[in-house]
Amino acid sequence: MRILRASVNQLLLVIVIYLLSPATEAQQATYRFHVCPNTTTFPVNSTYGANRDSLLASLSSNGTRGDGFYNTTAGRNPDMVYGLFLCRGDLSAEACQSCVTFAATDISRRCAIEITAVAWYDECLIRYSDVNIFSAEAEEPTVRLFNTQNITQNVADQDRFNQQVQETMSETATLASNTPPGSRKFAARATAANISSSFPTLYSLGQCTPDLSSSDCDRCLRFAIGNLPRGSQGARVLSPSCNVRYEIYPFYNQTAVTPPPPPPPPPAPGGNGNSRRSWPIIVSIVVPIAVIILLFFLACCVLKRRAKKEYDAIQAETARCDISTVESLQYDFTTIETATDNFSDANKLGEGGFGDVYKGVLPNKKEIAVKRLSRGEEKILIYEYVPNKSLDYFIFDSTKQEQLDWSRRYKIIGGIARGILYLHEDSRLRIIHRDLKASNILLDGDMTPKISDFGMARISLELIKLKELLEEFGYMSPEYAMQGQFSVKSDAYSFGVLVLEIISGQRNSNFYETDGAQDLISYAWKLWKDERPLELLNPVLRVNYARNEVVRCIQLGLLCVQEDPADRPTMATVVLMLNSYSATLPMPKEPAFVVHSRTNGEMSYKGLESDQSTSQSIPLSTNDLSITELHPR
Repeated sequence: MRILRASVNQLLLVIVIYLLSPATEAQQATYRFHVCPNTTTFPVNSTYGANRDSLLASLSSNGTRGDGFYNTTAGRNPDMVYGLFLCRGDLSAEACQSCVTFAATDISRRCAIEITAVAWYDECLIRYSDVNIFSAEAEEPTVRLFNTQNITQNVADQDRFNQQVQETMSETATLASNTPPGSRKFAARATAANISSSFPTLYSLGQCTPDLSSSDCDRCLRFAIGNLPRGSQGARVLSPSCNVRYEIYPFYNQTAVTPPPPPPPPPAPGGNGNSRRSWPIIVSIVVPIAVIILLFFLACCVLKRRAKKEYDAIQAETARCDISTVESLQYDFTTIETATDNFSDANKLGEGGFGDVYKGVLPNKKEIAVKRLSRGEEKILIYEYVPNKSLDYFIFDSTKQEQLDWSRRYKIIGGIARGILYLHEDSRLRIIHRDLKASNILLDGDMTPKISDFGMARISLELIKLKELLEEFGYMSPEYAMQGQFSVKSDAYSFGVLVLEIISGQRNSNFYETDGAQDLISYAWKLWKDERPLELLNPVLRVNYARNEVVRCIQLGLLCVQEDPADRPTMATVVLMLNSYSATLPMPKEPAFVVHSRTNGEMSYKGLESDQSTSQSIPLSTNDLSITELHPR
């Protein structure tokens, strides 16, 4: 009996040791998000499908690699598949292997026949494509996840916390991107939060795929940091090439990322001579390690202080300078005259609502676009020169519409949304554009949109020509056009009109009557009510387009042009809706200027205040993935 009892106790001890062993971290990965557009798929039992499965098996079998990263290919062109995985930099090889093994199976289930896919988990990332993705920075698709609990109700504390998050994440990005070649591009830090005793420490993490150059890694991390939500207790941004995250609790293995402790002190001198001979060796090891640790902390302190000084200087300069002051100019007038050949007609690019635009070449051969304001004191704005002019040059011209297929238009819509979001929430000072329209969206050589003329509407309406003024009324929200009240929600309205114009290829301000509709918004609303939304799509785009994306953009455009500003989504919500296929969009209400029952001219302006926070978003479905866990595991 005693022998049996002893055997049982030993068995229980073995079970307990197994359950408490470090191997328990190598369990099923924690899924976060995935993207695999259904616009391009491969047939079942195809060569590409077989190569995809072979690649995922190869990734799974290499999960124990010491650096936590592996990329490879499978098959031959035209059916070659490129793939990679990236494990979080603080994980053990066993935990990495576990995540990659699970992810390889999970992504093939979630993206059964899609040609390209990327999936994120707490512990790793997995990705495959039919084009070469190695050593190439990819910022899209971008996923923003955030903690729904705000850091505090005190606005001053929120601003201070947001500033500290930006400084900390910037330092983390610098450390991650400047790691030695061939090593993990990963950094994690723990710094004092200085906001509340309930969460005294701020934990941050940044990581890139090691195949990126230092400059590409830094650019990717800075882009991700710029997309971090503000005011939350924790948030992360995921992209195919990098990811960043911060929390008020430790979410990574701190012992795996902190500097190694110094070696133990040498034994007390004894009677043998070996201890005397070992002293030089010990000193040669201890001193360099101590110096490196000291320099590391000094560098962190210097970078933090320098960032704070630069931020304070920029804030002071921004408050002091204005567009009307001579201090805000970057170049003297003579330089601009020389660059534009004295504003010659040969260099004129076009005419805008605020003045003529000229092409110029600076002494360093950099090409610029110069806008000379029409009236008043001599005011000149200098822009980056873009070869493809503005968006209206393509979408409203029947001979050039085909140059922008649906894929490019969808990317342009997303780029405009992110640009307006930056002006509203991520710039040093909140900027309301007030003049968002197709002619103010410039396109560079890659057809990437760049927003221009933001803040110009505040100079003077008398500078706007009658033709442009009539055009602008097509983009103005009702509360701005009739009562002069503007806010971030009036920019959202203009964005909605712009989206409908990009889809249809027709101007809202110059819309010919169709099906009894007097303007483009009314026409889009009628088609939506009649469950015929795809009839809004420009005929030149109907050869090759993604139906779900088109319908989603039309619904999003109609949500933005609703009459009550409180019903319109913020730009943060717009960006989320464009990036997240799982987010359920609410049904739009009747747009402004369509409701005929109101005759007293009064309107509701709930949520219109331009100086209030615009981080609130409209409700999404319960399975939306823009929320992180509120507590650590």
